Amino acid sequence: MTYTLTLQEIEAVTPDTHKLTFNRPEGFDFEAGQATELAIQKDGLRDEGRPFTMTSRPSDKHLEFVIKSYPDHEGVTAEIPNLGMTDQVKATPPFGAITDHGPGVFIAGGAGITPFISILRKQQQEGEGQAQLIFANKSEDDIILKEMWQSMPNVAETFVVDKAEQSDVRADRVDKSLLQELVDETEQPFYICGPGAMVDDVRDALRSMGVADKNIITEDGW
Repeated sequence: MTYTLTLQEIEAVTPDTHKLTFNRPEGFDFEAGQATELAIQKDGLRDEGRPFTMTSRPSDKHLEFVIKSYPDHEGVTAEIPNLGMTDQVKATPPFGAITDHGPGVFIAGGAGITPFISILRKQQQEGEGQAQLIFANKSEDDIILKEMWQSMPNVAETFVVDKAEQSDVRADRVDKSLLQELVDETEQPFYICGPGAMVDDVRDALRSMGVADKNIITEDGW
């Protein structure tokens, strides 16, 4: 089964990342944090489906995606900036292991922030408790939706970059030392999403800090 989505709006949120808004077909239900496989309906791309996370909330009437493009990789993401109004994509039923387990610590690397956008928006909408976001990127320009995170009253954010030039970000890396500095409570959900090596390293660091596996939420489900 597939759904047809029609593009309604596209805007840049960083130099290489775009927010895309589509209509929401009847029956397209999902949990915050889940993804779908999108296939752009253009010649040469119809069979090139790729997984992308919904960044809209499950209660929203539209579907939104925040997608980072990799121009040096020919294919789906390189075509994203060229999409225009009424262009269509095919979408599969939603899937994914990262879903809302309540407020906790959200640790993201680069485009790995996308499942947390929907979850944290949902938590804010429902008035849930305070969450903590630790968001790592190569540079300040790469921070996706920085202003939105800073405006969320229920999110305490820490932006980590390779080299910091502004006072609201820090030059550091997400490792055990940083996590021990920022995290006081280990009995809470810990969400991790990003490059595979980062996810493995952060998970190992959390385990060594005494965080139970049942409290570590990643795309591979453990």
